[in-house]
Amino acid sequence: MSKRVVKTSLFLALATAASHSVAGGFAINEQSISSMGTAFAGRSSSADDASTVFGNPAGMARIKREQVSGGLALIYAKTDIDNASGSFPGSNDGDMVPFIGAPMGYYVKPLNDNWSFGLGMYVPFGLVTDYERNFQGRYYGDRSEVRVITLQPTLSYRFNEQLSVGFGPTINRIDGELTSYLANPASPGRGDDGKVEIKGDDTALGFNFGVLFEITPQTRLGMTYHSKVDYRLKGDTTVSGSGVIATSAGSYDATLELTTPESLDFSVTHELDADWTIYAGSTWTRWSRLEEIRADNKGVVGALKGNISSIVEEQNWHDTWSHAVGAAYKLNRQWTLRAGFAVDQSPTNNTNRSPRIPTGDRKVFSLGTAWSPNDDVTIDVAYSYLIEEDTQINHTSASKGNYRSTYKNSAHGLGTQVTYRF
Repeated sequence: MSKRVVKTSLFLALATAASHSVAGGFAINEQSISSMGTAFAGRSSSADDASTVFGNPAGMARIKREQVSGGLALIYAKTDIDNASGSFPGSNDGDMVPFIGAPMGYYVKPLNDNWSFGLGMYVPFGLVTDYERNFQGRYYGDRSEVRVITLQPTLSYRFNEQLSVGFGPTINRIDGELTSYLANPASPGRGDDGKVEIKGDDTALGFNFGVLFEITPQTRLGMTYHSKVDYRLKGDTTVSGSGVIATSAGSYDATLELTTPESLDFSVTHELDADWTIYAGSTWTRWSRLEEIRADNKGVVGALKGNISSIVEEQNWHDTWSHAVGAAYKLNRQWTLRAGFAVDQSPTNNTNRSPRIPTGDRKVFSLGTAWSPNDDVTIDVAYSYLIEEDTQINHTSASKGNYRSTYKNSAHGLGTQVTYRF
């Protein structure tokens, strides 16, 4: 077993670091299809349906009828790898992110004129990267799959016609499975690599808090705070291989501690007239918390034991801002059209960026529509196109060789959501 084993574990935690609404990294942004149509502008001030449980818990005060909302977002990502070079031969096919889906479901019930109860289930983030067998940068990243599901019970309280607040604890379940290649120190890159498989999971608590202030019946301001979450992932790492690697082959316990950052979302919604509504918003995420990731392995044996009992990997992520604007046009009583544009900073840097999370600053273009055949049902559909700036990977290691490349990432998102009012 070598440093590669623990670095596989490290990236299980690193994948979870991309969380909350419009944060960078590999965040899953689609917790609401109605908000997706405006590129999530106005997420904390719109309160159009039960998905406000995530967007701003205080927005439940605007919902006058008991309702449920459920939906699914499908994400198709594409990656081209250019200008690749490295110490060892291999391919650079790209397109390592398979077709994935993110479900969501919400329930809101007004209890009286002041109190409302809500419940939400959503996917705040996820990561799937799966390179080809002979990927040239396989020692720095191969297959990664991490899933998070959050359950959020919520209460809101309306003080008066203008001010409402909301609060909800979050129960966050993380699980992941990774497969990686381990360079044989005797002959790295020569076809006798080892294999690493790791599984890990944890359940941790956080909370969401929101404030909604209605300046006028046409204009409202929203603020939502998503708390940091402290995780302690426990995983099993299984190593197999020949030569020196074989002396450390077996299964070991791995423990990783990670704090995901807090974020603040600010937005404004303004109804220009009976037909037009405009939205704007910004989100700040404290990614600078992720300075390093530390992993500890227990019971390590073999020739490389001294290298992996405790491993620290520098990340040096930085705080990010994202900004979005959007508009909605009420075509008639049944149909509403939406559009939006967002810019989103990446927390990574050129020095530490890995093939597992090769993300850069992004731009998002969105379109959406809502169809309400009657007062009880609304069906939302939205489409987004995301494109990132070219990002550089540049790594050098005595055991894994050099790997340099340029990533060109883009993604398409398509979602639908149904809201039913009782």
